[in-house]
Amino acid sequence: MKMCAALVIFLFIIGCVPPEQQIKAIPIQPEVTTMKLTSSVFQQNEKIPPKYTCDGQNINPPLTISDVPRGAKSLVLLMDDPDIPEIAKKNFGVQVWDHWIVFNMPPDTKEISEGIAPLGMLGKNTRGNFTYGGPCPPDREHRYFFKLYASDIMLDLKAGATKAEVEKAMSGHILAQAELMGRYERK
Repeated sequence: MKMCAALVIFLFIIGCVPPEQQIKAIPIQPEVTTMKLTSSVFQQNEKIPPKYTCDGQNINPPLTISDVPRGAKSLVLLMDDPDIPEIAKKNFGVQVWDHWIVFNMPPDTKEISEGIAPLGMLGKNTRGNFTYGGPCPPDREHRYFFKLYASDIMLDLKAGATKAEVEKAMSGHILAQAELMGRYERK
């Protein structure tokens, strides 16, 4: 009964306060849980244009990032090829070919321009380079996965970290992830 009386009094008082003096409810945007990673030059599961491969200019394609969660402190971008031939697996001791590793990118990054490495730290790819290495499949069509992660920490790694080191450092700190897959076959 006391609770009902208090509620009635509160509502009466609120009703007597002029609208300009009332406290307005601030709309709270629900937390975004799904990031998006897209490109203006190819869509999901489409062919990557030759310009972005070893048969062209071998520069990174333009990428667009959206819906990064609010709690993100950094972004990580990995590009890899799981379709490498057995000889490469044997010669390099890998199961997946790492083409591009960028970590500690600012969480407000919206675009990665064509041919320009984004702000952040560059990791070492399978070839041992700190740069983008475009698709260059030796045998058939391969799939290339661009993987974006939002992390709740800055990774405590130096430039040249490997993909395995980056994945270990961000383990347990991933807030969201997105993926864009393109295909390429040399003619």
